[in-house]
Amino acid sequence: MNELRTKHARPLSPDLSIYRWRAPMLASIAHRASGMALVLFVPLYLWLLHGMTSSPDHYVATLDWLHSSLGKCSLWLVGVALVYHFSNGIRFLCIDAGWGESREMMRFSALLVLLIALFSALLFVWLLFL
Repeated sequence: MNELRTKHARPLSPDLSIYRWRAPMLASIAHRASGMALVLFVPLYLWLLHGMTSSPDHYVATLDWLHSSLGKCSLWLVGVALVYHFSNGIRFLCIDAGWGESREMMRFSALLVLLIALFSALLFVWLLFL
């Protein structure tokens, strides 16, 4: 009877509050978030592309939007997401190929990818806002 009660009391999905947040876990979650950001950017990118190619007036309006703070923040966000998703994708391909499967190498490669993303975020701030 006690066995039956504990079996049904278990959660159906992982409870993230019981795990310690380590670099590989953060890298995996951030990889999914950056992929979603890139997918959600596609309509904005198509709107920008249409604005740049349709007429001279639309071109000027698109450039004005790109130079606004919202446009710069959007470019910063998608730039960081692209660099992170690309570098972490290469990390996952290496892991799938059998390189760096040890626990230490997984942690090191996750930290390396996070540092690359941090460096690119700072670089994009310098390029876009300063």
